[in-house]
Amino acid sequence: MFLLYDLIILIFVLIYLPVYLLKGKFHYGFFRRFGFLPDNLNLDKPIWIHAVSVGEAVSIKGLVGELRKAYPHKKLVISTVTATGNKIARGLINDGDLLTYLPLDLSFIVKKVIKKINPCLFIIAETEIWPNLINCLYKQKIPIITVNGRISDNSYSGYRAIRLLIRPILRKVGKFCVQTETDALRLADLGVDKGNVQVTGNVKFDINLEAIAGFDPFFIRNKLWLDLDDKLWVCGSTHPGEEEIIIEAYKELLFTFPKLKLLLVPRHPERCGDVGRLISQQDFMPVFISSISGASPVHINNPVFILDVMGELLNYYAAADIVFVGGSLVKTGGHNILEPASQKKPVIFGPHMFNFRDISKLFLKNKAAVMVCDSRELASKTKEILSSDLSAEQLVEHAYELIISNRGATKKNIEAIKQLLID
Repeated sequence: MFLLYDLIILIFVLIYLPVYLLKGKFHYGFFRRFGFLPDNLNLDKPIWIHAVSVGEAVSIKGLVGELRKAYPHKKLVISTVTATGNKIARGLINDGDLLTYLPLDLSFIVKKVIKKINPCLFIIAETEIWPNLINCLYKQKIPIITVNGRISDNSYSGYRAIRLLIRPILRKVGKFCVQTETDALRLADLGVDKGNVQVTGNVKFDINLEAIAGFDPFFIRNKLWLDLDDKLWVCGSTHPGEEEIIIEAYKELLFTFPKLKLLLVPRHPERCGDVGRLISQQDFMPVFISSISGASPVHINNPVFILDVMGELLNYYAAADIVFVGGSLVKTGGHNILEPASQKKPVIFGPHMFNFRDISKLFLKNKAAVMVCDSRELASKTKEILSSDLSAEQLVEHAYELIISNRGATKKNIEAIKQLLID
């Protein structure tokens, strides 16, 4: 099976490689994915954590902190697949640690990387299944644990179709710490021993609730040239097709709230130019955050702001009056509503929240957020919340209570890790 899998992956790499180069995505991580690591590594059996992209890299922050407390002498290796995830993970690295990219899942590359890193434990954030990597780690008797695991609707359908092939791989993972009972049942259906699955909750609820160190929301508002009576609507992690819907709603809202300002935050920074052109076509003036300096230029009329700087979304959530979380009006699966909720902001999202299925259902059940289906509803519900301090305060209060009552997953994950990694 593994020979056939190697062949399929190799063919895919050979086909995709020219496309990768033509799209200008070449960076140093390209070599890391082929197993080229620094020669002078001195990691002394580190703990290896894999977080595929931005969401996973953000979610493991608390886990990294707890691991350093539990194993202060251990170095960490953190791997990602995406460049954006890698940028976020840089903030989790200490001197002596290694930040890298996950090797391509070809057996000869994986064996080389595992030999060089020589980890004492491999931690997978959420659920990624790399057959060669898992198989090689298992053969080397290196424990494997999944934390904050989930099986999405799409993944479950795909895994069920190849259940006989994937079952032996899943059984080589020592422990699955999953978010919900649904995830546990799905893993059991795929052939995982129930004794190896533990429902620990979602680590995203363990988000830092303290004020952002050294941050003043008024600094952001002043940077955006906002007056005291201006309102700021932040639409975070938007995807193609959503910005048009948001701008249409914004036009309608301006009739009631002429001093409402809009900030768009494309999920993928490389789209900022396209979003800027869309804004211009809609008779607004795009203003890129990276280009703002000093007082408001007199020639800027009808500005729509675009956050084109990585790692600052939470700061702009903190400065907002109301937040829409993107990836949810289009069938992308939604993004993290806990971030704006943790900053005590009323939250709106669309109907396509399947990547945050349980969190979004919980928020709606407890009247802690609002769901909309189209531009008309987006304008209507945003208007309703902006018009009523009581409505906004109730959403914020209910959301904050939910976060408090669902915390603790990180500590449960650490306890599960300790059972596998006896220091």
